[in-house]
Amino acid sequence: MGFAEDLVKLSEKVNKNLPIVIGEENTKAAFISPFLSILGYDITDPSEVRHEYFADFGTPTRVKQPKKVDYAIAINSNIVMLVEAKSCKEKPEIHDGQLRSYFNAILTVQISVVTNGVEYRFFTDLENLHMMDKEAFFTFNILDYTSKDVENLKLFHRDNFDASSIKNDAEEMLYSQGISELIDGLLVSPSDKFVHFLIKELGTVAPKFDFRGSVVNARVINRFKPIVKRSLQSSLLSLITRSVNQEMTHPADDQPLTRSEHIDPDIDNNLDAEEKADVITTQEELAAFNRIQAITQTSTKFNIGIQHRDTVSYFGINLGKTTWWFLRLYLSSGKKSFIARISADEAKILAPDFVIQDVPGLILRWCLK
Repeated sequence: MGFAEDLVKLSEKVNKNLPIVIGEENTKAAFISPFLSILGYDITDPSEVRHEYFADFGTPTRVKQPKKVDYAIAINSNIVMLVEAKSCKEKPEIHDGQLRSYFNAILTVQISVVTNGVEYRFFTDLENLHMMDKEAFFTFNILDYTSKDVENLKLFHRDNFDASSIKNDAEEMLYSQGISELIDGLLVSPSDKFVHFLIKELGTVAPKFDFRGSVVNARVINRFKPIVKRSLQSSLLSLITRSVNQEMTHPADDQPLTRSEHIDPDIDNNLDAEEKADVITTQEELAAFNRIQAITQTSTKFNIGIQHRDTVSYFGINLGKTTWWFLRLYLSSGKKSFIARISADEAKILAPDFVIQDVPGLILRWCLK
């Protein structure tokens, strides 16, 4: 299996066994050691993975109660990464300080990780050389990750590990995270400074958009805030629609989903005659399709023709090919929901009254409150 597939398998294992795994040692054996193996490290090779490694100032013989880190990972005989393990019942962030003392004691260390087998918090020394930063630059959750998280995690694989590259990427990750959070906040609630900036820049788009007032004061900003918010959401919808239209016009090779949630794009193609006979398309499903079709037909920029395909478990809506699905409706259960191929951040903006459940693999489940 490949890297992503191995992560999926471990994710399912962690999800299944999390309630019955007790204590640090069991967490290491069941969750953390398999995770390190996926990253390409041989946990049975003491020259590569050293267990209970001395990580203290001084020498082991002269320290009465030496500090030891759970895993010390070596490449070319140099310790480059430390992993401090905790029970899956504990929060890993409360042990950041303990990990920092280990990191600062070993000069060759470039990366340190504290984990409870579910969440992995990655640190380096961007602020001061050989002193671990207070904030993690990357966090990976084995039960809740995206395709971008998987790409970032590959940086720490045995075959790809390069300390200089990781530090460069760490800075980029931090800034990207900060900018993303800033943009998310502006999309939900535009700040006065942001609204002021947009008003001043309107004329650069075209002279007809230039603000006609003499001064941009608090009253003007309050007037423009709802306009800016609606415009941002409209632009976001336009970007999503354009992306879907491009996929329909120039489809990429179909990619397997990273979690089995267990959504199979071609499940409706694999139905046998008996299963197809059990499929009953309800009036509620058809009404939902007609409503969605009516919405797509309001677009003046894109010619989007949609189709539906019913199965025993869900009602799918696609762009003419089942693997091009963008909505799956689950209307037969007591708690109605649907799955869409957009990010959680986009969903929270577009549907603030829905409960959003993020599923790794760029798939999102929305539930009515």
